[in-house]
Amino acid sequence: MLNYLRKFLYVFPSKSVVLIPWLLLFIFISSLEITGLGIVGIFLNLATNPETITETPWLNALYQQTGAETIGQFIAIIGLVIVGVFCVKALISWYGQTQIFGFSYRQREKLVERLMNGYLEAPYTFHLERNSARIIHNTLNETNRFADSILRELLTLSFNLVNVVAISILLCLINPLAVFSLVVIVLPLAVLFNSYRDRMRVWGKEIYQANQGIIRNINHGLGGLKETRIIGCGPYFAEKTVHEVHRFAEASVLFYGYKLSPRFIVETLLVLFLVGFTSIYLLINRNIDGLTSSLGVFAFASIRLIPAFSNIATEVSELRTSSYPLTQIYQELKELEELETSRVEKAIASGSHAFPERMTDQIVIEGVAYTYPQGQKPAVAGIDLTIKKGQSIALIGRSGSGKTTLVDLILGLLVPQAGDIHIDGVSIYNDLRSWQNLVGYIPQFIFLIDDTIERNIAFGVPDEAIDAKRLDRAIDAAQLRDVVDQAPDGVKTNVGERGVMLSGGQRQRIGIARALYHEREILVLDEATSALDNETEALVTESIRSLSGTKTMIIIAHRLTTVEHCDRIYLLEQGKVVKAGTYAEVVQGETVSQSEGAM
Repeated sequence: MLNYLRKFLYVFPSKSVVLIPWLLLFIFISSLEITGLGIVGIFLNLATNPETITETPWLNALYQQTGAETIGQFIAIIGLVIVGVFCVKALISWYGQTQIFGFSYRQREKLVERLMNGYLEAPYTFHLERNSARIIHNTLNETNRFADSILRELLTLSFNLVNVVAISILLCLINPLAVFSLVVIVLPLAVLFNSYRDRMRVWGKEIYQANQGIIRNINHGLGGLKETRIIGCGPYFAEKTVHEVHRFAEASVLFYGYKLSPRFIVETLLVLFLVGFTSIYLLINRNIDGLTSSLGVFAFASIRLIPAFSNIATEVSELRTSSYPLTQIYQELKELEELETSRVEKAIASGSHAFPERMTDQIVIEGVAYTYPQGQKPAVAGIDLTIKKGQSIALIGRSGSGKTTLVDLILGLLVPQAGDIHIDGVSIYNDLRSWQNLVGYIPQFIFLIDDTIERNIAFGVPDEAIDAKRLDRAIDAAQLRDVVDQAPDGVKTNVGERGVMLSGGQRQRIGIARALYHEREILVLDEATSALDNETEALVTESIRSLSGTKTMIIIAHRLTTVEHCDRIYLLEQGKVVKAGTYAEVVQGETVSQSEGAM
């Protein structure tokens, strides 16, 4: 349990001290509870034995002070006090339970923010090794489970435990024998529930993995709907999804069947307790007079103890079942925190040189090497390049030659295991965010959100901050004007999920317009025109060519005609630059000097 609490407090997004007021509230409500129950005992005793008032000095004094005309009025006043206490207690309990619910989901909000920030700031390699279904599942489902099945259950468990302890103390003061009998009955129940703790963890693991599998299979089946439909493999993904749903249902049925059992067991045991205790008391004392008020209090207390015991058993079950998902979130947050700490430490170690706001001279790639975590050989092996401001360079070569890896290194998505990249003499790793603010990226496959053309071009910019003139310039430069003019609602037209309402060429042009809208000094184009038809490609290439001299451009291309205008071409093989020079020298085979090739 201590290990569970340690993980909980680490995942809990606020400071642990915010839980202290809740504990104080629970203690206050429990004090009202036992006060009410205590008065109930007095009330029942007085109702059956009114002469006790005159025989008991403190009761007689209280009777005189109230000014009641008769003993009946005095007993009625005590009854009204009891009603008042229980009304106040009920109101505060209702308020407390409502606030627990709100508090839990406010913490979920903070946990989602913490996870999202961690995922968004995590290194690119972290996401290469993670299935998106796991990230979605953690952020969407497990944060909800943390709020609902862990935090809220812990708070209500604490409330019920405080209540049970307080009521048990009161009952012990009234009749220790009854409490002993109650413990004897409840102890086997605790042993029974404890014997299922390992099974509950297994059920929790099954539920967690099945949920993740459902999301993964839905993503796989619907993510490539065209291919799924044409190949006819829809039933395969449907079957796999149903299998995970069945797996989820099986584990859930076992868990919820177990979860329902405490209520019925506790009710039965408490009835046995009341009947058994009464029988034992009569056998020992053979006097029912002293039993009436005690039984009244115990019967009244049972109204609270039955749901309290039942809830405690249910809450413990929920917490044990949530042990596996809690561990998963704990480990995920730990890893994200370690990655963030490592990033900050590297930034500090790299020095405190002021990062240039704009590029004034050149980018120098010096001895850069990188091997993927599961790679057998370097994807990039000791590359040296110099890119002058306003220069256009092209990276060409076969698939797997290292072009994309080199671009990912230049973008700062990957960190080289050797070498460095400098802009105007300052390492880009001094401040990756500032470096990436200078770079625009146009990939081969453009990611489009299910929103308007306008919001896809001004990606990540709030509506009120979108610059209409800059938007128009980007649309024109990307040869997108005809698409906008023909769209039903112009730039307000929705493109559908992943741009399904657009052709491949139109999606690509929106991606180009996006990079141009953000007015980055350095443009990286990764097969940016490969999805365009010949006519559109010629227009876009001409637009890109018109940026030469004003933008520094790094272009990956298979179609060599698209890089004829580049100032310098680099041919890569097996992660190394094997040839460098002008288009004529590299592509058309003219001789290039050794000094030029080393640039």
